[in-house]
Amino acid sequence: MTAIDDLFAQGTSTWLDDLSRDRITSGNLEQIKKDKSIVGVTTNPAIFAGAMSKGTAYDEQLAELKKGNVGVDEAVYAMSIKDVQDACDLFLDTFEATGGKDGRVSIEVDPRHADDEEKTVAQAQELWDMVDRPNVMIKIPATDASLPAITHSLANGISVNVTLIFSVERYKQVIDAYKAGIAQAKDNGHDVSAIHSVASFFVSRMDTEVDNRLDAIGSAEALALRGKAGVANARLAYQLFLDEFDEAAMAQLPDGANKQRPLWASTGVKNPEYPKTLYVTELAGPDTVNTMPEPTIDAALEANNIVGDTLTGKAEESQKIFDQLAAVGIDLDDVVRVLEKEGVDKFVDAWQELLDSMLSNLGKDA
Repeated sequence: MTAIDDLFAQGTSTWLDDLSRDRITSGNLEQIKKDKSIVGVTTNPAIFAGAMSKGTAYDEQLAELKKGNVGVDEAVYAMSIKDVQDACDLFLDTFEATGGKDGRVSIEVDPRHADDEEKTVAQAQELWDMVDRPNVMIKIPATDASLPAITHSLANGISVNVTLIFSVERYKQVIDAYKAGIAQAKDNGHDVSAIHSVASFFVSRMDTEVDNRLDAIGSAEALALRGKAGVANARLAYQLFLDEFDEAAMAQLPDGANKQRPLWASTGVKNPEYPKTLYVTELAGPDTVNTMPEPTIDAALEANNIVGDTLTGKAEESQKIFDQLAAVGIDLDDVVRVLEKEGVDKFVDAWQELLDSMLSNLGKDA
């Protein structure tokens, strides 16, 4: 038994937050699935930008795409989809063994469409159809404009990974969008038991933004709160999950509907002063997912310090931390606004850089 197995015993599934052609073709992804008990994969525009800008793994497919005179967007997605398909095939046995909960591989809609419901819905359907694997999840950001797109996509029978969630208030909107989508999916004739969804709560970015503001305040009371906002925020989100998906609430959903599990994202610590496993040991509990970069997985395996369920029953003390943050002058609503905008902007920038680099590779002008 490893720490990742201990996490699974507590109810937390560990997914790898990374994917590349090299990982797949070298056998690395299959190896860490076996050796490190990984049961899923998440990707994002920044991950694919990093993967495609290094090495020669994509050269053969890129040459074929160049012969076909495809557009740059089409080329990037063709390469991304190939990786996701191969990863889905690798994790199909996990998907089947867990009844569809795990063995999932996520691919994100174009972040440039985050404020365009119609384009997001259309691309979510397109990616779902093109990947054509039962264990794919389509990532849609939890922006104001994309909330209806989440409902619409679920209603079409698409499993959705809702990403870039930074507040409990936004998470409540995401849950409402999920429940509406599942009800519509039932009305549309879909098997709702086959539709799964996770809600990706970003953790370390919350601490980074709040810590910067606490440092600027500089009082002893403020500095004592550094490194506490991210875990407290996630734990409050988990309490909302328990309330919104308890037995009574599930009875209101169509028969066979699944819970929308919270997923802890951005779990690599940004501050070297904090334990490398901070967002692992402190966020273990039933019906959750933790997607980690491989260094965080390795740190968890090395530390081997999973101590049990650290989520259940933590809402009251987490609320006290938020009250203390407000008392020292932290505007948490503004923190969330900044983080959501930055989250979308970072993915847009990474995606645009990738598209720009592919222009020359395809022999096209900007």
